[in-house]
Amino acid sequence: MFAKLRELTNSLSLQIAMTIVGIWAISLWNCDRISVGTIQPIWLLCLVGWQTWTYTGLFITAHDGMHGSIHRDSQLNKSIGQICLWLYAGFDYSQLLAKHQLHHQYPASDRDPDFHDGKTAHFWGWYGHFVCEHLSWRQLLNLVVMFGIYVTICHFSIINIFLFWIVPSLLSSLQLFYFGTFLPHREPPGGYTNLHRATTIDRSTFWSLITCYHFGYHYEHHNSPQTPWWGLNRL
Repeated sequence: MFAKLRELTNSLSLQIAMTIVGIWAISLWNCDRISVGTIQPIWLLCLVGWQTWTYTGLFITAHDGMHGSIHRDSQLNKSIGQICLWLYAGFDYSQLLAKHQLHHQYPASDRDPDFHDGKTAHFWGWYGHFVCEHLSWRQLLNLVVMFGIYVTICHFSIINIFLFWIVPSLLSSLQLFYFGTFLPHREPPGGYTNLHRATTIDRSTFWSLITCYHFGYHYEHHNSPQTPWWGLNRL
């Protein structure tokens, strides 16, 4: 019975991962074909918000790959994770995986690359430290290559690239940091009370999904890292 359940989970996780990548790709392609000047500002904001959410989905999918949650085949997990991270912001999978493993081994400590440096525990200082920890020259080079592909091969306009690629990816990093790092891992008034140094931000299923793909259930994630994102709220 457990073998069948595991097989079902693997199959469903793979389908969900492919769906997220497909939605992101179709959405980006269509958004970059839009004539921005013909759209009402409110709808433009909605499109930017939608793109931000799909970008967050790319990263969450890659994160599931790091924990072997997409499929039982480790190479398939790695391949999907690398594709998603490259599409997201040119990240190197192996480098990010090594840092994420440190995050799980030493959460909310000076050995955790996602944690603040002890001097800048406020939101923007912590976010700046968080971003610098994960930026690399190789990533910036990848982004330049991607920009060239979008302009020369896909023929996307500069303004569309800015609105539907650059802005959503930056906003997505804020979304991931706020709901997946800052809120669950900041030290509570009474100090940390569990081994994972993480708390759960309990919301309705809808808002939990919208805010950050159920990553507000962060204690549950650290306690059961192999559980895919879509199963965290069920824990």
